[in-house]
Amino acid sequence: MIWHIAKRELYDNLYSLRFALATLLMLGLMLTNAVVHLREYPVLIQKYRTSTSDTLNTLKSQANLSELAQKGPGKLYKKPSPLLFCAGSGDPFLSQLIDGRYHPWNPNAQKGFWALTYPSATPNLKDISPDVTKVDWGFIIGSVLSLIALLFTFDSISSEREQGTLRLMLANSIPRHTMLIGKFLGAFISINIPFILAVLANLLVISSSRFVNFDAEAWGRLGIIFVIAFLYTSLFLVLGLLVSARAQQSAVSLIILLLTWVCLVVFIPKIPASIVGRSSSPMSSNEYWKRVTLMQEQLWSEYGIWLWAPTLDNRTLARQSEFFNKATEQSEALNEKQLNQQISQVQRVRAITYISPTAIFQHLLESFAGTGFERHLQFIENAQRYTREYRQFVVDTDRADPQSLHTIGIREGMSQKPISPEAIPTFEDTLLLNRDFSTASTGILLLALYLVVLLSGSYLAFVRVQI
Repeated sequence: MIWHIAKRELYDNLYSLRFALATLLMLGLMLTNAVVHLREYPVLIQKYRTSTSDTLNTLKSQANLSELAQKGPGKLYKKPSPLLFCAGSGDPFLSQLIDGRYHPWNPNAQKGFWALTYPSATPNLKDISPDVTKVDWGFIIGSVLSLIALLFTFDSISSEREQGTLRLMLANSIPRHTMLIGKFLGAFISINIPFILAVLANLLVISSSRFVNFDAEAWGRLGIIFVIAFLYTSLFLVLGLLVSARAQQSAVSLIILLLTWVCLVVFIPKIPASIVGRSSSPMSSNEYWKRVTLMQEQLWSEYGIWLWAPTLDNRTLARQSEFFNKATEQSEALNEKQLNQQISQVQRVRAITYISPTAIFQHLLESFAGTGFERHLQFIENAQRYTREYRQFVVDTDRADPQSLHTIGIREGMSQKPISPEAIPTFEDTLLLNRDFSTASTGILLLALYLVVLLSGSYLAFVRVQI
């Protein structure tokens, strides 16, 4: 009986105008997404390869260990994800590099040690919400497909009541839960036919390009994205059934669902992000430079006499090395504090927007597409781990030279032996799928919980329907 009701619902939808329009709309958006991705992604990947190649060549050209210790590993770049077409709206707000170069405090400085800095992608850190106008899968599924799901279910029960067929169906002793499940399955299949056709067309166009190569992990991530998309659209289908069961007329049901959609999809993901971003800004640029100036003054007052010493004996070299290493540690601590404030700001916004299933879906999509905020956190961790390895390489190499004075950061006190370019550690930006699962588990559970709550509510509402 469930399948009979589902087929009836499916046939009604297949012969309707909304099915044809939904199919054309989904195909148009997905093909547009594919064309834009094939135009932008080769540029991004070429820029990434050129930048990383330049950094690597500069790193390998260092003549000795003291230059490696002073100049640092250079700029570290984030690798563009091949699944950027799935969720790329948040990436423009995130920096694509971390700077590991030496920036002297004055132009005449010849000694020192590099420090890790985190440049911002944009000076505007107030509005940290994603750009929802980008035509990626996040927009197509999160906004368009969710609206289509409501348009396919807003009259599922209310129209049956208006036409009088609901009384006839229930007069045949059909359990109400059977009818509800049948209508859900019919609508679920109806909206996923155009969705799957559009996705297949999208992937066919993208995978035919020589610039995009999907490995086994990429296909696995796409499979996970499919499952999340089905879970997300099911939530809106059940929401449509719930309102349709309570509304007396289809027009009333449509108005309520449209208002609900606007709140869940547009207002809740956007407005709290803007409010929290403006009310809890991280360390300002003026405050940052005030702290840098104070730090410099304290260090110069303590070590200035050693920096201008006329002779470079062992004690002087040791004190100069201590000065530059302290300057590096304090500078990186300040940079990391500012970074952690920015991360905390974003995490507060994400916690608030979790009341919207659309925001949850967007975050999940970014996690498994290898883009967005969680991807950026992994990039930062990769860069910090690599810089620790780089510093340890410098220290270990210097210790292996018995002729060195082992004063890291001072050219005269470090090993002068030539370094093999192949021995220098190189940066590799990697993604871990198990890390993505652990960070996304809360969002998946919340989506499932929302679905269960709405499903229970729709059943209780349908049970109480008076015929």
